[in-house]
This record gives sequence, C-alpha cells and structure tokens, in this order.
Amino acid sequence: MISYEDISKESFELALKLASEKLARLTPEELCTRSGARPVDQNSIMLHYLNRPYQVAIPSGDMSRMDGEENIPIKDRILILHYLTQATGAPFANQLIAYSQIQGGNFYCPAFQQRTLDPILKRFGDRPELLLDVAKKFGAQRAGYGDVSVTVDAFPFVRIVIVLWRGDDEVPTGGNILFDKNITDYLSTEDIVVLSETIIWKLINLAKS
Repeated sequence: MISYEDISKESFELALKLASEKLARLTPEELCTRSGARPVDQNSIMLHYLNRPYQVAIPSGDMSRMDGEENIPIKDRILILHYLTQATGAPFANQLIAYSQIQGGNFYCPAFQQRTLDPILKRFGDRPELLLDVAKKFGAQRAGYGDVSVTVDAFPFVRIVIVLWRGDDEVPTGGNILFDKNITDYLSTEDIVVLSETIIWKLINLAKS
C-alpha cells in the first residue's frame, strides 16, 4: 500500500522535474531580467531567497546555497524554480492585499488560515515582540501595521507582511498575512500558500531555538 508520505514525495519530485524542464527553456538573460536574479557565469545565476543567496545552474536547475549550507529542502527548491520560471518582471505595486483578494484565494482561505495564521498566532500571539527578533534573521524590516508587523522580502519581487494585534480580556489576539499586489506575477495561488507556510514555520523554529 502506498502511504500518504510516499504520495507527497512523488508529487514533490514530479513538481521539481516539471519546474526544471520549464527552466531549461529559458535563457539566463531572460531569467535575470524577469526575476531580479544576477548572472554568476554563462551557466548559472544567483537568486536571493529569504535573505540567503542561491546559485542555480542553467539549464539543469541544480542549486546550492552560496553561503556554504548544502541541504536545500525540496519545497524550497520548487518555490525557487517556480519563482524563476513564472516571473514577469512586474515591479512592486506598493499596495498590500490579503490572501482572500488573490484570484482563487477566497476558496482556499480556510486552508490558508489553518496552515499559516493559526500556527503563528499560537506561537507569537502572547509575545508579538519575539516575532521582530526572529524575523531579523530573514533580513525583515519592522512595518507600521497592527501592534507588531514585519516585512519579509522572500524573493527580489515578492514581499510579505506579517501583522499581529495584541489581545485582551475582551478581544482575542489577531493577525494577518498581506502581500504586495504584484505577487501573482511571480507565484501561483498554491505557491503563495506554500511560501507563507514555509516562512511561518521557519520563524517558529527560530523562536524555539
């Protein structure tokens, strides 16, 4: 019998294979122009993802961390390739939207809430200042929303803002995750969920350590 874990692994491997094939159809020049990546040599480019430099080989899609860390989770590898291959070069719109405002996002809102907002509220809801401390490791900047908020530039043209509101005896702790309106020029609706979830759990794990 095939387990759920096996199915998930096969799905990730297929997604990685398809993204690598799409990457192979694009030139390094096209990729850099559209994504904000930089050329390293004739056969590779450098892209910042969560404040870390990654070198991506063209056309294979093989990648490595340029700061020495070798292991790259498959979800991160897929997100990086999806960003590179879906990028349009659209600049920041400087207008924030919620996930429900993204086309198709309203349908997935319950899953988005469960996978992203619920965990971050559980970990940081009673200590919102802790979010500021751990988010600095992503190169995040303090933002001016809610009681505590941070801006995370996940990719050169993908900006995410995490907002927390302190609760009291009458009002529960609240929060939201907002995106620059240009995000759909770089990632699909599902990719946005995966990226948000990835960031949230990286923050939670940093807080635990």
